[in-house]
Amino acid sequence: MAGSAPEPKAIRGRLLSFTAEPSGPGDTASYRLIDDGLVVVRDGRIAEVGEARSLLPGLPPGTPVDHHPHGLIVPGLIDTHIHFPQTQVIASYGAQLLEWLNKYTFVEEQRFADPDHAARNASFFLDELLRNGTTTAVVYATVHPGSVEALFAESERRGTAMIAGKVMMDRNAPPGLRDTAQSGYDESRALIGRWHGRGRQLYAVTPRFAITSTEAQLEAAGALNREFSGVYMQTHLSENLKEIETVRGLFPDARHYTDVYDRYGLLGERSLFGHCIHLEDDEVRRLSESRSVAVFCPTSNLFIGSGLFDLERLARGRDPVRVSVATDVGGGTSYSMLRTAAEGYKVLQLGGQNLPALSAFHMMTRGNALSLGLGGTIGTIEPGCFADLAVLDARATPAMAHRMETVDGDLEEELFVLMTLGDDRAVAATYVQGRRAWDRDGGMGMVGAV
Repeated sequence: MAGSAPEPKAIRGRLLSFTAEPSGPGDTASYRLIDDGLVVVRDGRIAEVGEARSLLPGLPPGTPVDHHPHGLIVPGLIDTHIHFPQTQVIASYGAQLLEWLNKYTFVEEQRFADPDHAARNASFFLDELLRNGTTTAVVYATVHPGSVEALFAESERRGTAMIAGKVMMDRNAPPGLRDTAQSGYDESRALIGRWHGRGRQLYAVTPRFAITSTEAQLEAAGALNREFSGVYMQTHLSENLKEIETVRGLFPDARHYTDVYDRYGLLGERSLFGHCIHLEDDEVRRLSESRSVAVFCPTSNLFIGSGLFDLERLARGRDPVRVSVATDVGGGTSYSMLRTAAEGYKVLQLGGQNLPALSAFHMMTRGNALSLGLGGTIGTIEPGCFADLAVLDARATPAMAHRMETVDGDLEEELFVLMTLGDDRAVAATYVQGRRAWDRDGGMGMVGAV
């Protein structure tokens, strides 16, 4: 009947959602856990959340209910820095950052001039995200506008939320990967007009990093930021010592690496800077003042040998900086946010710091949503949010099941097992707008237009 409310569906199981940033281990006030909960979904969003025994009687007869009695249902995981053209660069041997880019990445990214290649990789990329419980990501495409078109079109088809942009590079890259300051601006502007805010797709102005953009191109990127107030900006900052030395030579008048971006208006609350490992105190101050986001990419930093992220200094120092966490595939070695959290724990251990399980799961969900300004839309299980969910299984492998025999109902121990031993095998199902988009037993689910 025209004008009638959409028919609901429901997802039942143990529900975990954060309501605040955990202060440390044992902070039970930071989350809501419902042992037998129900998420009622209408038109792709969460309509109701509560105890199953209270909500089930109010459902219309015949309402489909997906029941996960042995799963832990969390908000869909969020990845704030990942390169979709690098699905066939991951696990490339033996190089640090600048050599790695030239030897592997730039070679592969030239193939994305072919629309068919871009489309095939976009499909694979989103398959992998959903297999790993990730429903939103901040994504680098290549310099080719068609690579962005392919990613957004595939994401739109599946109903996922992607924040992505065409990489801008007008120097220090192969001819097949270079644009110009003007063409980079024009192509980015056209993509913003076509995709930003179309359904769940959002645009990120994407100068790759200072080494591959001239002053004129960074000015063009800043112009896009000023012209379109709702877009994001993503780039790389202070990942590698050789990179910092090269930037210093290219921009001798800049006070430091962060100042290169600052002078062109690229800092701000929608600006995400990947890595942020080797920062001077003044750089931390400017990131803090501008409310920019430093993105922690542990598996990449370890694999490429870049250095150790200092979470304590950045998140809780004199000048606190907003921090998110990300896989950074393909320098990163796993699409799994669970594996990413495990490596983050190890990185911080080496620095005399710690990453409690509650903090890690908050970062992967509500924390990353807040860093994107999307709190209340994704990252939590509450009415009004998109019904993006991941069903986790802490007994997914024999080793995990064996370890869980000693976990007597302790949520934090269970979460630590998931983040230490878990990977894609620990994701039993992934929901996008309430539709099962991945099922461990049945593969990819219904991914038609939402």
